[in-house]
Amino acid sequence: MTLTPGGRRLVPIASQMIALAAEAEDAIRQAQGAPERLRVIATSTVAESVAPGLLAAFGGRAAAVDASLGVASTDEMPALLAERLADVALGPLDVGTGHDELESVPLLRYRLVFVAAPGHPLAGHVRLPARALADQVWLVDADGTDPGSPVGRLLERLDVAEHHVRVFSSQAAAWTAAADGHGIAPAVAHLVTQDVARHALVTLDVAGAPIELLWHATMLRPPRRTAAAAALVRFIATPDATHAMHASLSGVPPSRFRPPVYVTLWS
Repeated sequence: MTLTPGGRRLVPIASQMIALAAEAEDAIRQAQGAPERLRVIATSTVAESVAPGLLAAFGGRAAAVDASLGVASTDEMPALLAERLADVALGPLDVGTGHDELESVPLLRYRLVFVAAPGHPLAGHVRLPARALADQVWLVDADGTDPGSPVGRLLERLDVAEHHVRVFSSQAAAWTAAADGHGIAPAVAHLVTQDVARHALVTLDVAGAPIELLWHATMLRPPRRTAAAAALVRFIATPDATHAMHASLSGVPPSRFRPPVYVTLWS
């Protein structure tokens, strides 16, 4: 499917219309004294693990901000930010790569490990080559289906067959399946510590693991950046933010979760 010449001319105009509509709505909210909106989108893993704690801690500092959280894939994020359908995106650094209007700042450094049940055939082996994981059943959350996520890239690099991948609604569900002996699961090390401590899971000794990674926060550059987004970026650099993001999985109330709106065309 390709755009016609008229369609190519329409796209940037439509994008400006969407951005102006968002700015108009924000101006009306400000005139009415309503809290400023902060629409945060994140990859599935970030939205489940670190974003709820971050936004809860930020909300305690910024009472005049109405923050919401939604999930988006890495390839959707640049358009959602550019068109003012979201204010901040939490995920890999390259979300903003190649987009002059976007800027990324470090969010949280983390380590990716691989976990399985204590009785799994690979448990107890020393310095397993990464290739040894390719033929295992992988238990992943939605990030495993996102080619731009670290887990998605890892699955592609190891050439893991599609029939060896099982996708769950959350990290926690994937870890539960791993503890039940159904396969191996990638996990953020500091979030799976309790499961490992109580011997529900073991960390596999894999060459090159743990994998050191870094999440980023991406947003529009000034002056298009909203005041709420700028305040969140300043808060991210504080010790309170780091502590909140290292807390256990906490989820987000349904009233605060607002998936981004987009249209899918089926051919």
